Amino acid sequence: MKSGFWSNGVAFAIIAAVIVLIVRANRQPGRFASAGAHTAEAADRSRTTTLSREGLQQVIAREQAALRRHPLDARAAVALADALLRQARVSGNAGLALDAEQALARVLRDEPLEYEARRMLGAVYLSQHRFREAIREGERARDQRPRDDWNYGVIGDGHLELGEYDQAFAAFQTMMNLRPTAGAYARAAYALELRGRLDAALEAMQLSTDATPPADLEALAWHHAQLGDLHRQLGHAAEVAFQFDWADHVFPGHPLAALGLARMKDAAGDGAGAARAYEAIMARAPSPDVAERLGDLYQRLGRVDDAERQYALAENGWRVDTPQPALLARFLATHDRSTAEAVRLAETAAVERHDIFTDDALAWAYFKAGRLTEAGTAMHRALRTGTKDQTIGMHATAIEKALRDEMKGS
Repeated sequence: MKSGFWSNGVAFAIIAAVIVLIVRANRQPGRFASAGAHTAEAADRSRTTTLSREGLQQVIAREQAALRRHPLDARAAVALADALLRQARVSGNAGLALDAEQALARVLRDEPLEYEARRMLGAVYLSQHRFREAIREGERARDQRPRDDWNYGVIGDGHLELGEYDQAFAAFQTMMNLRPTAGAYARAAYALELRGRLDAALEAMQLSTDATPPADLEALAWHHAQLGDLHRQLGHAAEVAFQFDWADHVFPGHPLAALGLARMKDAAGDGAGAARAYEAIMARAPSPDVAERLGDLYQRLGRVDDAERQYALAENGWRVDTPQPALLARFLATHDRSTAEAVRLAETAAVERHDIFTDDALAWAYFKAGRLTEAGTAMHRALRTGTKDQTIGMHATAIEKALRDEMKGS
């Protein structure tokens, strides 16, 4: 499979091109950490458990019980951390990552060279947006076992989120060379998507899906949701519905499946149905992104007070619950809530992160503040990968028009 993958031109070319990450609101940083690339220890512990919603709960309960008996049981700590990260993904409870960190930290305090705990800690840090620490842990684990492909995924994800693309894709290239796993194919798919090569991204994501264990229902749902989103971008309406329905079938209520189905209703003009679908997601797995989407829908339906309540939830989520300055900046700018703060937040985020999503947030904040020259410069950076992201494209069109109008009037 590896030779065919490369010969068909699906793999991303690290040397030939610079590829940059778009962090979309419905795609969490560290999203590859539990997408078909789990640790051997976690796989051993979970082999007899189908990873459905109930299966995840069983694994968590079993490993928590094991750790109560033996708090330094590294195998139990790793399996628990893996399950907690997945549970955080399907429940919207970011605090579960802290429980995962604590279980691993206890083991590593007693045995700093415990390898499986060390490499899982990198994935936990990714889920907490602690990207520098994730890179550090990934590098420490890599130094212990240089031929373990997992570590290069963690290292690459960390660099990717920070916009350090040369380092990120060098790590991913090594990961693919060592072992073309589901996680490696998923990263290739995302890289291709970022470059606007959606057909190739779809092919790579299908390879990732095919490489996912059939008993791993949570990961299968994640994969089919990714396929559904790629088909959506390509305009394949029938496939969009199939993929999101399949994701919801294998893992009922998975938030990415539910979000895809809700967006389908919204796009089809079924405002009432979309509202019910978004409301159900907020009841099961609340997130700032869904709160903003629901608020926008309420606005279109004339439910102004309900919209404002959702906007308050979105703002609080990005400000307090899971702080993400760039996402908050774009939200504030989009909804004209505080342009000055949007600029300040985006500029602050851009000091540490240089990915094109942060560049887009900065460009949009500058645009809303009337700082068109700076907006144009930031948007030029945001477009440098050839992305076909609809939101970035919409922002770029508005900024370009404003700059043309300004030139005509000068």
